[in-house]
Amino acid sequence: MTRLDFTPLFRSTIGFDRMMNALETSARTGDEGYPLYNIQKVDENDYRITMEVPGFAESELSVEARHATVTIEGKPAGDRDEGRSYLHRGIPTRGFKRAFQLANHVRVSGANLENGLLHIDLVREVPEALKPRTIEIRNGSSQKQLAA
Repeated sequence: MTRLDFTPLFRSTIGFDRMMNALETSARTGDEGYPLYNIQKVDENDYRITMEVPGFAESELSVEARHATVTIEGKPAGDRDEGRSYLHRGIPTRGFKRAFQLANHVRVSGANLENGLLHIDLVREVPEALKPRTIEIRNGSSQKQLAA
């Protein structure tokens, strides 16, 4: 695999540290492909991560939001295969840990397990001070009247 070097971008950008670190982390760790997941944009400010977690109970899954990262971890409890003999085993039940970097003002609003799918709901809440606003334009004569 080709190693990407982001050093030139660090030297020529200001204020993009978090984005550059996320790109570097993504390039370094790669994506092993397990478990499978979708990232859905529900509407302008709502997102959903849906992760395939066959055979996992709620007690074996954890979702943790810390700083600008949400981490999903699955730890199977005990030995599930005790006393079982398989002719074919195609459903993986190994543990996993997957992390997603969140943009500014995105937070986890909830999670639920349904039919072997873990749904993690995210919402972007931009503070009022950062939302676009319309500025009233006045003509020069009204400026002079206000000063008097």
